[in-house]
Amino acid sequence: MDNGTARPDVGNDRSMTQNAEGTAPPIGTPGTACAGREKAIGAEAGQEKAIGAEEAPAGGRGPAGPGPATVPGQRTDGSEEAERLRRLAAWRASDRVLWHGSADARLGERLAALAADAGAVHDLDDQVDLYGDGVVTELEGRVAALLGFPAAAFFPTGTMAQQVALRCWAGRTGNRTVALHPLAHPEVHERGALAAVGGLRTVHPTREPRLPTGDEIRDLDEPFGTLMLELPLRDAGFVLPEWDELVEAVEAAREMEAVVHFDGARLWECAPHFGRALDEIAGLADSVYVSFYKSLAGLSGAVLAGPASLVAEARVWRHRCGGQVFQQYPAALSALLGLERELPRLPAYVAHARTVAAALSAGLAEERGVPWFRVHPDPPHTHQFQVWLPFDAGALDEAGVRQAEETGVTLFRRWFPAPCGPPGVSTTEVTVSSPGLSWTADDVGAALADFTALIRAGDGRDRR
Repeated sequence: MDNGTARPDVGNDRSMTQNAEGTAPPIGTPGTACAGREKAIGAEAGQEKAIGAEEAPAGGRGPAGPGPATVPGQRTDGSEEAERLRRLAAWRASDRVLWHGSADARLGERLAALAADAGAVHDLDDQVDLYGDGVVTELEGRVAALLGFPAAAFFPTGTMAQQVALRCWAGRTGNRTVALHPLAHPEVHERGALAAVGGLRTVHPTREPRLPTGDEIRDLDEPFGTLMLELPLRDAGFVLPEWDELVEAVEAAREMEAVVHFDGARLWECAPHFGRALDEIAGLADSVYVSFYKSLAGLSGAVLAGPASLVAEARVWRHRCGGQVFQQYPAALSALLGLERELPRLPAYVAHARTVAAALSAGLAEERGVPWFRVHPDPPHTHQFQVWLPFDAGALDEAGVRQAEETGVTLFRRWFPAPCGPPGVSTTEVTVSSPGLSWTADDVGAALADFTALIRAGDGRDRR
């Protein structure tokens, strides 16, 4: 098996196809030398930003209320903040986008939408919640039922939910070691909180850009109390194992007398890939955390689901960690709306992401000005995937902003230097949600042609 360090000749393989097991990782995908120490695409050190959250486009093209604006094609003073505002203005004014992130709207727009829609999922004559009752309790029960667990607890953040879950399991198993992937969220985006806050330590069954196999889990040379699996593994390209592989990984952990916890921040969109219902997927684990602001477009918040005794203990630790929030009804209502409206649409997003990815692959293969590219995974496992191109990130950012300014179309958002890759290779994340369903393969191809023409116009260099 490829250990992730050998790289194909760029000139001989333009698309660098990869199978589901990740045996030929893309340039910059972590291998033995760098797994576990790079940042996610677009994230600051120790912090993950929701896709699209850094610069938040919203609405259609044209005036959209107060906000930054630039004249199409106008250059800024080159400062980081000026460039950020320029991107935001261009995206906000776009007629066509593939997705809107949960942070894309302006404050007034989110408040107005929540006020208009919340009555569809909860009685607005009900009292506001106090320290987790009312609408928060309703949300907890809804998620517990969806995932097939007897109990669930709402947390203000997923980071807190998982820190608490893993700490509780360590106390119950008597083993503070957690087996997880070096690209898992706690290892990359939480500033070492597992050790600093929870007193836990981690071991890595594999450094390959995929979830560990059953054999790799069995081959760990020290005992561990909990196996944590992130589904999908975002920083490796939103990748998932096959169902049989996931079952085997869980069985291997059980053989090692460990419990299994799923980081299900994006679990909601995994069902199409596995061909299983959410409760069957979640039922493999002893506990599961899910998020509401990523795929479900909620405001914030997370739920930890598991056995009643574990959830009861987790509530105690939630209070100790400062998560016993006085009122959370906006977040809870938006989460219920996400479950009601976005969750049923996710299979369509996943299916159409495959159409978009295939169109990008076909278009890039025909593009003479692009000597190498990668769409990863191909086909996507969820409604999110990566695109890799051999150009500087600044040049690609400039091409994308100019495309939005000049044509009203946003195909790609931010680009970033490929982690652990050679200079001049950049990567971006693509999400397909409701706005993207109207895009045909021809639409994607036309937008891609415009984008690559703008790259050529800039000679593939960042000229800021």
